[in-house]
Amino acid sequence: MPSEAVAKEGRLSTGWGSVDMTVTVLVTGGAGYIGSHVCKALAEAGKKPVCYDTLEKGHEWAVQWGPLERGDIGDKARLDEVFALYKPRAVIHLAGYIEVGESVQQPERYLHNNVTKSCALIAAAVRHHIEAFVFSSTCAVYGLPQMDLLTEAHPIAPLSPYAESKAKVEEALAEAAGRGLRSAALRYFNAAGADPSGAIGEAHDPESHLMPLAIDAALGLGSPLTLLGTDYPTPDGSCVRDFVHVNDLADAHVRAIGWLARNSGHNAFNLGSGTGYSVRQVIDETARVTGRAVPYSVGARRPGDSPKLVGEIAKSKRELGWTPTHNLTTQIEDALRWRRKMPR
Repeated sequence: MPSEAVAKEGRLSTGWGSVDMTVTVLVTGGAGYIGSHVCKALAEAGKKPVCYDTLEKGHEWAVQWGPLERGDIGDKARLDEVFALYKPRAVIHLAGYIEVGESVQQPERYLHNNVTKSCALIAAAVRHHIEAFVFSSTCAVYGLPQMDLLTEAHPIAPLSPYAESKAKVEEALAEAAGRGLRSAALRYFNAAGADPSGAIGEAHDPESHLMPLAIDAALGLGSPLTLLGTDYPTPDGSCVRDFVHVNDLADAHVRAIGWLARNSGHNAFNLGSGTGYSVRQVIDETARVTGRAVPYSVGARRPGDSPKLVGEIAKSKRELGWTPTHNLTTQIEDALRWRRKMPR
């Protein structure tokens, strides 16, 4: 039985992340694509998500599972105010700029927004004795693959300012571990799909991700798709990527909080499917699922892109107890349902 002191706090000493049903989690970027799905997953796990977002890129309609607090992750006073008000015990940090091409054109803007401001958030987490910090990172930190399936031990060699910004935040979290902050960097491969309910999904402006662009092109809701590069050293010349359903990603964030309740320091985990699909294969499958051709043109390579990024996910399966459950077809079907009804 738990001690009286622990019982009064409503948690068991064996790991609050997996059993405490009253934990408040601050979700930065919670009004965005992945953030809204994370908030839904947290609520379904009995936790209280608090969305912290500027709404520069996010959407108020996506905040459906907890309160919205508008604020910038670089605003020390606002962060202290929100931390004091809600007293979160965990932070899931998803706020940041995400466009690879734009980062090449505006590197300082990306480094300031994604790194300098994230360091302010990390400092706030340390000040307020946050017990678990989960960071939205990217497989792009690996750069050019030196192995067929990328493990977490692969060298960090980012090719774009966007990827560099993520790597620098990981470094900052590793340093903060020395000050007692427990953290996990979740290195996403390509987030895809939408919640099957159709309540939330991907709604970037402008949209730059392959799956929604291919679906919109097939439905006649957008311009023809541009295939960025056909001369990569891959079987069909187009980039090969590992796609993972956004609900599987959201599940991994909840599991990471539980893992951090039992483990100290800083660690990194790949989140992918372990299977690669080329851009051309995604186009073909989108056409099959929608029953319509996907009009596209061929363009030049995008600066900062790797030819192939496919993840080894054995560590996430072993440590987090996480396994992706949605295949590429399901991802396209769920995204299609969302794109047909999303606010525009």
